[in-house]
Formats: sequence, C-alpha cells, structure tokens
Amino acid sequence: MTALRHHISAIHAAPLVRGLVAFGSAEAATRVVRLGALLIVARRVTPEIFGAAALALSLFELVRVLANVGIGQRLILAKREELPALCRRAHGLFWMTCLCVAAIQLAVAGVLYAVFDLGEAAAMLAVLSLVYFAMPPGLVQIFLAMRENRMATVARISATQNMADSLLTVALVIVWPSAWAIVLPKLLAAPIWTIMARNNSSWRLDAAMPKTSIREFAVFGPSILGTEMLGAARLHADKLVIGAILGTEALGIYYFAFNAGLGITQSFVAACNLVIFPHLAKAKASHVLAELRKAFAVGLAMLAPVVAAQALLAPFYVPLVFGKNWVAATPYIVMLSCAALPLYAGSVVGAAYRASGRPQAETLITAFASAAALGGLAVGAGTGLAWACFGYGAGLAAIFIPAALASLSGRSTNLRLIARTKGY
Repeated sequence: MTALRHHISAIHAAPLVRGLVAFGSAEAATRVVRLGALLIVARRVTPEIFGAAALALSLFELVRVLANVGIGQRLILAKREELPALCRRAHGLFWMTCLCVAAIQLAVAGVLYAVFDLGEAAAMLAVLSLVYFAMPPGLVQIFLAMRENRMATVARISATQNMADSLLTVALVIVWPSAWAIVLPKLLAAPIWTIMARNNSSWRLDAAMPKTSIREFAVFGPSILGTEMLGAARLHADKLVIGAILGTEALGIYYFAFNAGLGITQSFVAACNLVIFPHLAKAKASHVLAELRKAFAVGLAMLAPVVAAQALLAPFYVPLVFGKNWVAATPYIVMLSCAALPLYAGSVVGAAYRASGRPQAETLITAFASAAALGGLAVGAGTGLAWACFGYGAGLAAIFIPAALASLSGRSTNLRLIARTKGY
C-alpha cells in the first residue's frame, strides 16, 4: 500500500491521472444512470425478452469490431508534420470501413432470417446497421482529442452517449416492454456522440489537402483489427455460447448478470486503454516502464474498490434493487464482477504494446486470453451457469495476470526495448 500511495502521489498532477479521473468520474455517473435503467428494465421485461435483445446486440457488437482497423491509433502516433495528410486519408478510410461493415451486418441479418428463421433478431440487426453512418463524421475529431490528451472531453462525450442510451431504454421499455426497446436506443443515441465529437474539435475535412499513402496505416491495421476481433469474440460470443448450450432463458439470466456485474466496470477497463496508450506514446523510451507501473497502480486503485463492493454487496443489493425475480443471478454477478480485474491487466498491457509500435504482441496475448475465456465458459456450461461464469473469469486470469506481472517487472522484452519509432 505504501508503494501504491507513492505511485499515486508522484503523478498527482499528471495528464494521465487527470484522464483516468475524468473517465472514472464519467463512468461513475454513467453507472448510476445505468443501474437505474437496469432496475426499471428488469422489472418490466422477462429473461426471454432479455435473451432476444442479447442475441441482436451481441451480433451487433461482434460485427462492429470490424470497424476498428487501427486508423485512429496511427493518428495518435503521428508526427506533427505528417498529421494533416494522415487526417485527410483517415477520413476517407473511416467512411470506407464503416460502409463495408454496414454491408456485412446486413448480410448477417439476411442469414439470420433466411437460414435460422430469426426474423425479429434479423430486423433489429438490420436497423442497427444505420449506426455506421453516424460514426465517420466524428472519428477523426475524437482521435485528435485523444492525441492531445483531452481525455476529459472524450470521457464527457462517451458518458453523454451512454447515459442517453440508458434513459432512452427506460422511456421505451415503459411504453413498449419488448426487445426492440432495449435495442433501438443504440441507434437513437449515436448522433449525440457525432455532434459532440464535431463540436469539440476544430478539424474539418479540407478536400484540397493532399492525402498520404494508405501504406501508412498498413502496419497497425491488421494487428489492431485482430486484437479487437478477438476481444469482441471474448466479450460478446460468450452470450452465443451460453444460448447454444443452456438455452434462451439461461442466456437472459447471464445477460442480466453480465450487465449488472462485469458490464458496469467494463467501460472503465476499456477507457484505461484509451487513456494510457496516448500517455505512453508521448513518454520517453527510458521512462515508459516507470510510467506503465504508475498507470497500472492508479487505475487499479480506482477499480479494485468498485469490484470488491460489487462482489461483496451483491447478496444485499440484488434483491433490494432489482427485485426477487433476479436473486438467482446473484452468484453469477459476483463471479463476473471479479473478471474485471484480469481484463484491466490485459487492457493496460495492451496499451503498452500499442505505444511501443508492437501491436502484434497484443494480438497474440488477446488470442490466448480469448481462447482460454471462451473455452472455460464452454466447458463450465456443460455443468451449469455458475461453472460457466467461473470458467470465463479463470480463463482471463490465467493469461492476462501473468502477462501483466511480466511486463510490470520488466521481464517483457517488448517493453524493455520500447522505442518511440514514428512512420510505421
């Protein structure tokens, strides 16, 4: 604890801490709204409705990850003089990527309808493809804000969108308790993010600006996409595995437990990667390991108390807040809450690999962790839902915690030899 306090006090005024505090505060506000929304939704819909919505949203999240092809990460690592041309090219690539992903999602919706006879899920997935038309106008601006370490701005935009999503879900569930009421807010809240992202950046498309070569994005693209796809499979394919092995009702319970447990802290875990990556990218090569250790300590000090409170107090707040119908989900909430800790370890280590210009190492670690988590989930599901949740968390811990310990101790070759090389 003494060492932890030393790390925190040593960087009290650093942009890193301000960024983590900004995202932590935004996540706290979002959590309050999300819990309130989940309380109302849980009392208005059945596990079967949750299961139907979970199928559409899980497929949406799995497809959406295809839009994460490392374009923004390249902007963060760019030299000042090459940034205008990179932004010009990135804008076009964002549009091209999002349109392709929308087409893929429509194709998946067609398969759901024609092959599996899941008409409602197919319709919801098709409607959600419109989200990709709202993303490109604000993507360059949001990554430039990250590059400039304006994390409070990024956190505010993300929190506003998430809270709007939750409030819209409540409003729709009250008047229309259905799976559509859970799914549609994802689309309705998307323009809020776009408008705020554009209003908080002065960058606008200049058609006269020359474009850099697409090759500038080639190194980061495949590795980042691979990492994001594996992460998405780990975080969303679990619902498909549960549904296939244990059925729709069990999927509804698992989906509720995931949102009430791991879903609450998951956005903060992802935010740590967003905050720490630009910070490490700007650090001197000789200071990266020390900054990584400090960042890990600060983030863990913010996350661990939340995880402990969720796990220890679940038997008391679940029946009180969500109602007696969801008491059976309590042990699953406890186990999934604890899974946030290995996920956090993996998120921080992944940020370090990206900042070092070695995203392939992050892809490899994520591949092992995803396979271990989903494998543990599938094996555990053969016995029951409780063992499935335990297997999921154990698989994450088996890979991410040793990787974090190796990196923080300096035994990781990639981190010892970090060099801020531009022009990938």
